[in-house]
Amino acid sequence: MKKLLVVFFLFFIANSVAQTPKFKALVLTERGGGHEGFVAAALEWLNNYAKEQQFEIRVINRTDSINEAYLSQYKVFIQLNFPPYTWSKEAERAFVKYIEEGRGGWVGFHHATLLGEFDGYKMWDWFSQFMGGIRFKNYIAKRATATVHVEDKDHPVMQGLPESFSIPDDEWYTFDKNPRPNVKVLANVDETSYQPPSDIKMGDHPVIWMNEKMKARNVYFLMGHHANLLGSAEFKKMFANAILWAAGTTQ
Repeated sequence: MKKLLVVFFLFFIANSVAQTPKFKALVLTERGGGHEGFVAAALEWLNNYAKEQQFEIRVINRTDSINEAYLSQYKVFIQLNFPPYTWSKEAERAFVKYIEEGRGGWVGFHHATLLGEFDGYKMWDWFSQFMGGIRFKNYIAKRATATVHVEDKDHPVMQGLPESFSIPDDEWYTFDKNPRPNVKVLANVDETSYQPPSDIKMGDHPVIWMNEKMKARNVYFLMGHHANLLGSAEFKKMFANAILWAAGTTQ
């Protein structure tokens, strides 16, 4: 009987340890509209990846619940296609502290740089500076497949990726200025490779970057519009790398 109890106890302890998440990630996203395909595919992939890597995700679609205490639960904040407006003022203040004081890491996509005056909201100036002092200018509305070139192959986010790879069916944003002087660029897009071709270009066009002025580990991906992205092994590899790096589990 004692042996049975010991075995049961050890099984209980081992099972409890196995079920304890390595960290928690908050995922902020918007549902419906033109980005729903990407969001649904990304959340499906995220759920599977979280189980594989033994971390926990919580998905929210509004910022009302965000404050300092709420954010303190999470090692990484994933802004999965949510714009830099419609945030509550308390959420804005909490997020600024989270990033400036390095209370957690951040991974942002696509809509996070929809910076300007939209839907009656003023531009969030702090967020513009966070993204390199930029303002949204234009985009390729019909989407295009394009070649991305890695600039910093040694950065953890870019580990295991080829020097160049194709990203399918994305909506490539352009900005009023190049963020490069204010951020560390990890990759750029070759605008001559757009298929179908487009006249909407920036010239030097960073598409993955980080702001080293902030204490938080942070990385922004310009891509994040279409579900086909989740068919890209390179996109999924970058996404996976970014989560673990931002959470502080990799150097």
